[in-house]
Amino acid sequence: MCGRFTQYFTYAELHEFWSMFIKSDAPAPLGNLQPRYHICPTDPIVAVLQTKTGLSLERVRWGLAPFWWKQPLKKLPATFNARAETVAEKPMFREAFKQRRCIIPASGYYEWQDRADGKQPWYFTAKNGDPILLIAGLWEAWKNPEAPHDTVRSATMVITEPNTFVATLHDRMPVLLTREAMGDWLSGAKGLELLKPAPEDAVQAWPVARAVNSSKAPDEPGLIEKIVL
Repeated sequence: MCGRFTQYFTYAELHEFWSMFIKSDAPAPLGNLQPRYHICPTDPIVAVLQTKTGLSLERVRWGLAPFWWKQPLKKLPATFNARAETVAEKPMFREAFKQRRCIIPASGYYEWQDRADGKQPWYFTAKNGDPILLIAGLWEAWKNPEAPHDTVRSATMVITEPNTFVATLHDRMPVLLTREAMGDWLSGAKGLELLKPAPEDAVQAWPVARAVNSSKAPDEPGLIEKIVL
């Protein structure tokens, strides 16, 4: 499972990312963003949503709340990841898979390796130096039954089996889309055939301090610094 990731884009990087979807010189709608080095489930994240009126770059909750959920969000099970193998059938995700796709940009993400001395976090980024990984996601709009005018937009990452490189460290990885596949994913023109492991040379990884193991770790750049094991 992918339970932590980062979004620390410069304004230029965010603008270039948004320009992949909207072919114009218009500025990215969210402007400058606070860099995030330790995003945890239920935190706000940035995502590109395919909506009925077009594409939208928005802040959403990380952890999908389906439109039919009738209880408070605190009772929602963990929905920050959706498995590629079951995403089209599971009640939590199937309607969003059919109708509400998104792309979650990530500077990188963390995964944990089981070792004799405990869980060791590793930080994954694009091997080619691209500042943004394009993670396939789904989104929903949920109305709070206790406050009908309160609508929460939320998202989940789709995860799949690892490629050979990632498998040496962890048994899952996010679905990483190519620029060529973004449109087909968002529009729904293609689905399950895109939910496959990334090529072997897609990501690189290095070990980081175990401070990131705690959801209470300070959100600071030191979390992604390489350590020597």
